[in-house]
Amino acid sequence: MNSRLKALRDQGVSIWLDDLSRSRLTSGSLADMIAHDSVLGVTTNPTIFAAAFADMSVYGTELAALKAQGADVPTVIRSLMAQDVAAACDLFADVYAASDGYDGRVSIEVDPTLANETGATITQAAALRELVGKPNVLVKIPATKAGLPAIRAAIGAGISVNVTLIFSLERYGEVMEAYLAGLEDALGQGIDLAGIHSVASFFVSRVDTEVDKRLVALGTPAALALRGQAAVANARLAFADYEAVFGGERFARLAAQGANRQRPLWASTGTKDPAYPDTLYVDSLIARPCVNTMPEKTLRAFGDHGEATGDTITGHIDAARECFAALAAAGIDLADVTDVLEREGVDKFIVSWHELVAAVGAALAAA
Repeated sequence: MNSRLKALRDQGVSIWLDDLSRSRLTSGSLADMIAHDSVLGVTTNPTIFAAAFADMSVYGTELAALKAQGADVPTVIRSLMAQDVAAACDLFADVYAASDGYDGRVSIEVDPTLANETGATITQAAALRELVGKPNVLVKIPATKAGLPAIRAAIGAGISVNVTLIFSLERYGEVMEAYLAGLEDALGQGIDLAGIHSVASFFVSRVDTEVDKRLVALGTPAALALRGQAAVANARLAFADYEAVFGGERFARLAAQGANRQRPLWASTGTKDPAYPDTLYVDSLIARPCVNTMPEKTLRAFGDHGEATGDTITGHIDAARECFAALAAAGIDLADVTDVLEREGVDKFIVSWHELVAAVGAALAAA
């Protein structure tokens, strides 16, 4: 067992791998990471699957069978994704059972082209849960304006959800509201709240990428001194909001009925700027009960030289507020930053989805 990664887990951070592929499943790579690297879950997204499906030869048998059934490309994509997610769920079955559903989770995302369509997202979320057919699956729904009522509806129907593409504190507040309202809906329907789990994926490194670009454009000494600080400050303030909401009376009433907290999940934690430490978005965001979903490169970096020496969030909330005030004084419009990042995030996933459709379509034709 890697001692640094184990120390991070022991500090209350659930380590999830931000990657999944058929080769990772069949080679034993994922099983090895569960056994030796304290990996407790897996997240996926359309970009990850676009890369995973680059070599369609590993899906030859399944492709041929689906083609014989007359399946169209979207059906093939969902079927193959679901097969890989279900296989990963099986690998995490022991973790899931031992943690009573807290960990051992594997995510599958709704079609990103539905990001602004509430009804279609609700329908596909239910369909994906049934297609995977495993109790430890999380359905990923983006935190767009149209996604918020879909999140509430999915939770209200007893579907465990990974809310993705959260950038702003305002939107995060709306996500927590959707979760609590969904739990209240589920309770009204007689659904056991203990079986509903959720994480809220707050994207980190992309915030620094966008803010740093604007700080450099401003070019003042005050602006340049703030580079590399916005993302961590944003996440730390999100954690403060999490504690306020889930330490409040409304959730306490739901918890008395068996409800689980919606844990904050730090996503996009690979460092984009080589000038910053490669474990920046792990070292700086340690607190219980967070999830950190890492690309393998970041996980290996932390396993080599990361430090988990205690909570690095709750004692830094005032400093995070001061950072936000300094950013505003320097001329950074954080509301505009997060609006841009949300649009770009959806657009990037749509581009990946179209690449995936093209690759699978070509493979299906050749099968």
